[in-house]
Amino acid sequence: MSEPRVRRAEIAVEQHHVDRVYTRLAELRTQAEAMRAKGYEIGHGAQREAVFEQASMLFERDMMVFHANQTLQTLDAEYEGLVFGRLDHTDTETVYVGRLGIRDAEFDNLVTDWRAPAAAAFYQATAEEPMDVVRRRVIRCSGQNVLDVDDDVLIADAVPEGMPIVGEGALMAALGRSRGEKMRDIVATIQREQDEVIRAPWRGVTEITGGPGTGKTAVALHRAAYLLYRHRRQLGGAGVLVVGPSGVFTSYISRVLPSMGETNVELRALGELLDGVGGADGSHQDAAPLAAVKGSLRMRKVLLRALRDTPPDVPEEMRIVYRGEVLKLSAKELEKVRRKVHTHGGPPNRSRIRAAETLLDALADKAEEYATADGKTIDRAELITDLGERIDFHRFLVVWWPVLYPGEVLRWLSDERRLARAGKQLLNRDEISMLAASMADRSHGWSVADVAMLDELRVLAGPPPKRRHRPVDLEAEPTPRGSTGTGPQRPEHYDEYSHIVVDESQDLSPMQWRMVGRRGKYASWTVVGDPVQSSWPDPAEAAQARDQAFGVRTARRRYTLRTNYRNSAEIFDLAAKVVVGQAGSDELPKAVRTTGLTPDVRPVDVAALEHETQAAAKELLAAVEGTVGVITAMDRVDEVSGWLSGQADERLKVVGSLDSKGLEYDAVVLVEPMDLVTESTTGRRVLYVALTRATQQLTVLASDPDWLPSPR
Repeated sequence: MSEPRVRRAEIAVEQHHVDRVYTRLAELRTQAEAMRAKGYEIGHGAQREAVFEQASMLFERDMMVFHANQTLQTLDAEYEGLVFGRLDHTDTETVYVGRLGIRDAEFDNLVTDWRAPAAAAFYQATAEEPMDVVRRRVIRCSGQNVLDVDDDVLIADAVPEGMPIVGEGALMAALGRSRGEKMRDIVATIQREQDEVIRAPWRGVTEITGGPGTGKTAVALHRAAYLLYRHRRQLGGAGVLVVGPSGVFTSYISRVLPSMGETNVELRALGELLDGVGGADGSHQDAAPLAAVKGSLRMRKVLLRALRDTPPDVPEEMRIVYRGEVLKLSAKELEKVRRKVHTHGGPPNRSRIRAAETLLDALADKAEEYATADGKTIDRAELITDLGERIDFHRFLVVWWPVLYPGEVLRWLSDERRLARAGKQLLNRDEISMLAASMADRSHGWSVADVAMLDELRVLAGPPPKRRHRPVDLEAEPTPRGSTGTGPQRPEHYDEYSHIVVDESQDLSPMQWRMVGRRGKYASWTVVGDPVQSSWPDPAEAAQARDQAFGVRTARRRYTLRTNYRNSAEIFDLAAKVVVGQAGSDELPKAVRTTGLTPDVRPVDVAALEHETQAAAKELLAAVEGTVGVITAMDRVDEVSGWLSGQADERLKVVGSLDSKGLEYDAVVLVEPMDLVTESTTGRRVLYVALTRATQQLTVLASDPDWLPSPR
């Protein structure tokens, strides 16, 4: 039989099995809907029963509805190919592998969940270690239709007579598929080095390093899904948090976990980690020098000093009458009282009682001073008691020791004199001017770097007293966000996650590590990064804060992924040239796929840049089926977006250099690469990232040839 006929016959065989799976899926969905309906019937019946029977019936109702909804949520998840693999073992057992486990009415396996031990061989078996697998088959589907099959023979001399073998190159075929706006999962094409990371023990810290295109992000997300499957009792209740570099990134990865049946994982960008920010989520990026100041550990000391400084507009003098005598505390004396309260080190919002006691002591001292001068004596305890019950004393206390809100305190730093006091011997004059100007300009809301400072102030200030009407800034009731589904509502500033995934970890500032660490006080960690792609200028300081965030861990393991599956070799060879001298050959991955398409590097005149960008984008949209990214410096995104506003194609995306991290496109137009070098404190590393976003074609438009180092 010819190869095409064999392939068609094998596709028909697998289609028959896939049809059985979807038929059973429909049956399970019907059963779950019936269970939910019955649960609601029990609830209605409970209303007619005696009170002592109601509790039992309502509990039964709740359990039935809960389990039915959980089942429906799993069955209704969007699956791109529910069945994607098959294993034929030496003992003739056949195991189908898919996105979730399904049994038939007799409880025989129709599909084995990809995370189950029985499915491990689909990813781990090799010709050297076949794990009793004779044939491994990749089944490619679109919806419920089988499109193609591709086989690997792992034990050639064990292939039974009559077993058909079809095709080769399933992985390369998958890698060549066009990209959409959302990241796809890789459950059908996980490689052995990736599978080892996914199935690593869950306790402690698992670090995943590797260059662009090695699948770090996908592996980390699949690891989260695997851990929830294997350790749901330990991890499911407290929850899993995935932290990404930007909202663009979290949107891009938002469908990966739901496609594997996990809908209760929380996804948040760094600028979205702080609850209560409302519509002012940190989304824009500061210029690199400013972000470096805001992210440094020096800022914690600056913020603490700012918090303990005298708030603006508080009374500069206190006058209160006691038994006909006016007791007066000057501004200097009031400041001395304030410093004394702060020496105890408690959060200001928890220190009002101590402030009242210290203030009363100062008034008693003043009364004794007056009495001594007049040759009199006073009852100190009686004075403190009497004044402490006076309404005018408490009115003064409320305005002199106000509740402090993080956003309010941060805005104080727009006053250069106040900032200079807080930053004395910590910030230089240029840094003070730059930071004060940033705090004064609220036209873009809070920046990503601001959010970490706000979170630090939240902890340093302590929680404000609960009241019905509170300032909107950072204290409004939070709205649920970032979840991949309909999971439990977490309380504000939740810090009890069981597992935290941090992507693009090499870019986190020390202050951001402190912020993330507060959410993971009891968590295990999966940390993804690549030092070569770092945009943070002080790795040592960041490493110190990162280790403090992890806390004391008994287990810490590190995995390095070395194969670049994203970029063609032609594209990656160009990208590697820009970090020559900044990264050793062992720090760069190996691209395994060639296309024969050399990157198109075009020298352009500055005056023609707009036209050349429009032309290049149009060419690439015609050349590829998937997405085209136009990457530019952060401060030129709006300008370049305006150039391309006339090209109404939803596949075209304009993105800044920092926001491009973690993303991938079929084709990329890189505008003015030298702008990316000069805007970053880490120079060519950010350019290296931008050059590695394309999977198929790359066009570079450059008016300055110095972006590409001369060959040595």
